[in-house]
Amino acid sequence: MNESHHTVGESHHARGENHPAVGGPGQGVYLYAVTSGGEPPRDLRGVLDGAVRPVPYGGLVAHVSDVPLDRFGEEPLRRSLEDLDWVEGVARAHHRVVEALAAAGPTAPVRLVTVYTGDEQVRDLLDRRHDDFAEILSHVAGRREWGVKAYLRRGTPPPSPAPPPPAAPSSAASAASRAGGGSPGMAYLRRKKENLRGREDLWRAAAELAEHLHAELGQVAVASYRHRPQDPQLSGRSETMVLNGAYLVDPAREEDFAAVVSGFRDRFLDVELTGPWAPYSFTSIDLGASRAGGVR
Repeated sequence: MNESHHTVGESHHARGENHPAVGGPGQGVYLYAVTSGGEPPRDLRGVLDGAVRPVPYGGLVAHVSDVPLDRFGEEPLRRSLEDLDWVEGVARAHHRVVEALAAAGPTAPVRLVTVYTGDEQVRDLLDRRHDDFAEILSHVAGRREWGVKAYLRRGTPPPSPAPPPPAAPSSAASAASRAGGGSPGMAYLRRKKENLRGREDLWRAAAELAEHLHAELGQVAVASYRHRPQDPQLSGRSETMVLNGAYLVDPAREEDFAAVVSGFRDRFLDVELTGPWAPYSFTSIDLGASRAGGVR
């Protein structure tokens, strides 16, 4: 899963509405994505292995499954979001549904854990945000998202803060310094200063190279987005990430895109190409969230 594109969505109360859930009392409706129609994949299973079903309205189709509110209601959800294993399981199920939909046609994923009280609220969403969804779906149609991550190669020394300037020496200290200029201690200090300057120069060069890579990829892609670099716990790599980019690419330009990536692999950077993914980075839409927890 392309973790850089997944954020835990907040589910919320919507305008005080209390529509009955389709699945009966105590049931909510989990929303995965919106598409422009077409034949959805058959026998698709989502969160808690629930059957994914379409909710059509106004030429758009929302893809949902029923979930129990004793696990996805306001208070249970707030507690569950603190359980990383639970969040990961939901994220994988969500991602599996979105990827299947994206393989079948243009898809606008919504954030994780977006839950409504019933199909009527989902239709209301499609009605109110019809033009926004239609614009997004038109933009991503026929295109795929690719991720590019660049790391400083293993063994590159980490940057260090510049040392404070030394205090002005006294005349006696100056004389001692001149007398001991060739001592091992002074030689060590000179080498340390040179190494510090070298590390700073290396990091500056790698950062500039990553900027150039992002710009070159942006020339090939239809759209680009630069995510914040991930720390090693999320990336799974010990090297420091200097670029975490997402790019929406026409299939006809994918070979050119991959060639740009290959051209930037050198002694400074280890460049990783991931994907293709559903266009998570280019389908962002504000669904009017106001506070964490509960159903809309």
